Amino acid sequence: MESICNIYLAAEKLEEENIHVISTDEKTGIQAKEHANPKKLMQPGKPEFIDPEYIRHGTICLIASRNVATGDVVAPYLNPTRKEEDFLHHVENVVQCNPGDKHIFIVDNLNIHKSESLVKLTASLSGIDESTLGKKGSKGILKNMDSRATFLQDMSHQIVFIYTPKHCSWLNQIECWFSILSRRLLNKRSSFLSVEDLKNKISEFIDFYNKYLKKPFQWNYSGKLLKV
Repeated sequence: MESICNIYLAAEKLEEENIHVISTDEKTGIQAKEHANPKKLMQPGKPEFIDPEYIRHGTICLIASRNVATGDVVAPYLNPTRKEEDFLHHVENVVQCNPGDKHIFIVDNLNIHKSESLVKLTASLSGIDESTLGKKGSKGILKNMDSRATFLQDMSHQIVFIYTPKHCSWLNQIECWFSILSRRLLNKRSSFLSVEDLKNKISEFIDFYNKYLKKPFQWNYSGKLLKV
């Protein structure tokens, strides 16, 4: 925890050196819910009333990354699934925003964050011969998730993945931004006519956030043991 907090504190200086600290995670099962009945508008002496009945239109997953130093939400990826290839595409899109720069991704311990495809992408960007990586389930760097995670955390690589401790996903700053998204857009007052409508409104909110609301979070936690 302390090492991640130190990276957060150093993010602004690292950004000046073209090293981007990126907080990344998935928000799954975002429901496109439409109000079944019109809202009753606020009147003198009466608050706005929203009928709790709604129509489900499906769900979508948001894979999001946030630049810790600038506050920008970078290359958001909206898709019905959260598979290895989805996460890989998102990471590739983030890197392409600043090609040639170094990226440090803060992620949790989900298996798709320690995948074979991520190892191969890291090797390619870092000039490492893919033939030296071994074979998944058999030998070498690709053998299992632990061996892949060790490789992905190597700070000498062009892209690096730092993993939050187990049960500490709250340590990932993107979770704070997901809370902002939930409060401001995905609340009970919102109504979405379809999955496509939900997707468009999330994209519009992110554009608005990046233009008018973005700022670095003031991170005060140092990684010390908290007293209960």
